[in-house]
Amino acid sequence: MLRLGIVGLPNVGKSTLFNALTLSRTAPAENYPFCTVEPNVGVVEVPDPRLDALFAVVRPKKRVPAVVEFVDIAGLVRGASQGEGLGNQFLSHIREVDAIVHVVRCFDDADVLHVTGSVDPVRDHDIITAELALADLAVVERRLDKARKTARAGDKEAAAEIVTLERVMAELDAGRGAREAGESEPAIMYLRRLGLLTAKPVLYAANVAENELGSGGPWLDRLQAAVRSHAEEASVVPFSAKLESELLDLNADERTELLGSLGVEEPSLDRLIHAGYRLLGLETFFTVGENEVRAWTMHEGATAFEAAGEIHSDFQRGFIRADAIAVEAFLQAGSYKVAREQGIVRSEGREYVVRDGDVLLFRFNV
Repeated sequence: MLRLGIVGLPNVGKSTLFNALTLSRTAPAENYPFCTVEPNVGVVEVPDPRLDALFAVVRPKKRVPAVVEFVDIAGLVRGASQGEGLGNQFLSHIREVDAIVHVVRCFDDADVLHVTGSVDPVRDHDIITAELALADLAVVERRLDKARKTARAGDKEAAAEIVTLERVMAELDAGRGAREAGESEPAIMYLRRLGLLTAKPVLYAANVAENELGSGGPWLDRLQAAVRSHAEEASVVPFSAKLESELLDLNADERTELLGSLGVEEPSLDRLIHAGYRLLGLETFFTVGENEVRAWTMHEGATAFEAAGEIHSDFQRGFIRADAIAVEAFLQAGSYKVAREQGIVRSEGREYVVRDGDVLLFRFNV
């Protein structure tokens, strides 16, 4: 399951965003710093109209969506890497997630306190980035010292590790993240295994004023420029914590009507989840049966053999083939039976690279 950690300075809208994502008021969202101490955890459906369409056509007993786990982590402050604001405890929570959702305040409101006393999304971005980098610096320094001792004994792997770690040190000293030092996928995976916070992918949730949700504003523009200046490819997804709090009290039709009046076609929360999928290179395939239609998550480039393992180890161990059809074609046919009669179901082997939106039926024997 994809696990996203919501981080940021205190009182920027993290808990309100969490409550909106989970359609609850589980997380306290008061107007003062550190209203969240222990992380709140919620499991959220991945919105996918293709799954809804399959459910409507097939009419099985159950509809099982893919899900994302969100972790609402208490606000970090300047000095968190040295333990300020219970920083060490909060930083340990961040190490356990797959990617970071960095919430940044991009609106003016004298009635909503800011921990530093003023609104400046670029400064806020830099504070969090610096604290994560400082925490990583301590980890890298310890690892580098150990690798140098091992390399002096003639260990070639340790010598190669030193090259990567020194490159990381240079990036962290420059105020950037370990992500910039990952010149290859193996190097990136190595850095993540070290538990480096700045090796984790990041996307930004910009908390904007309600009237700027569709059009943006000067604070949002400054944040986007800051993200680009750090050579980051992360998405910046605008949302309005105030609006999301109001939407919690409305039913589905009322929410749709209100968002439409603001010129918002896709809910911010849906865009945030989809951005998380893109950030981590994830795709969706579907399985269809009399009992359920289900969405499954996999990494881009995964094979049919790997997709079978997502469902059950028996499917993978006894893999014979996968019957594959694009979801759009399946919906037009209405069933596997009709699709086979039309000759549009493909028989694929274990090396077939699954495409986003494939409907798969695995043939196996154990």
